[in-house]
Amino acid sequence: MNELLKGIEELAVQAGEAILTVYHSDDFGVDHKADDSPLTKADLAAHRVIVDGLQALTPDIPVLSEESADIPFEERQSWHKYWLVDPLDGTKEFIKRNGEFTVNIALIENGKSILSVVHVPVSNVSYSAAVGVGVFKRETGKKSSIGVMKNSRFKPTVVGSRSHMSEDVQAYLTRLGQHELVSMGSSLKFCLVAEGKADLYPRLGLTSEWDTAAAQCIVEQAGGQVVTLDGKPLLYNTKDSLLNPFFMVYGDPSRDWVNI
Repeated sequence: MNELLKGIEELAVQAGEAILTVYHSDDFGVDHKADDSPLTKADLAAHRVIVDGLQALTPDIPVLSEESADIPFEERQSWHKYWLVDPLDGTKEFIKRNGEFTVNIALIENGKSILSVVHVPVSNVSYSAAVGVGVFKRETGKKSSIGVMKNSRFKPTVVGSRSHMSEDVQAYLTRLGQHELVSMGSSLKFCLVAEGKADLYPRLGLTSEWDTAAAQCIVEQAGGQVVTLDGKPLLYNTKDSLLNPFFMVYGDPSRDWVNI
């Protein structure tokens, strides 16, 4: 598992380099998908790097990527283990050039994320985790263990979406009371919880499974939880739709973050 995690981290860095080539160019090649979400040359370049790399590393494990997500559930439901990938999470932040975008690669087994890497190309920071191995942050060449804030702050630090703050989240934060809100793009919101810089990330809006799988593994191996509004862990590949239900990400299990 250690060697596989190392290989996936290297692959995520390679995808990040492909993204930065486009990021530093004058032509993002912005197009739009059927749901009107943006698609750039960087998304496609990172997709190709990751899919080719995964097929070389683990030829027997199928890959589901945001950029090749048209695999029917009739085929997917037989997958015991598969890779779930978002080549460029935070395309809107990429287009804005604010640096808050990531490469997400997760290994799913029986509906659970068991190994993952979240790489931040602009800062060259990587978060990696695997069941039975631990959770780590690599920054400026140094690798260190991270963990959630188990005893939440009296005035909790809440991380929210920079581009998708819903009315439901705003109502929830009103019920929560005193808090400090930090706006952030992509799966970096999960990572702030995982390393104890935030207490809570309430997501009461639409996401897709590739948006969350890699970061969920990071949070869970750091001691946190990612649960749906009925208190159950967020699971993968259990239904035809690839959309997630609403969920909460938190570190301190002694507080009831859901029923507020």
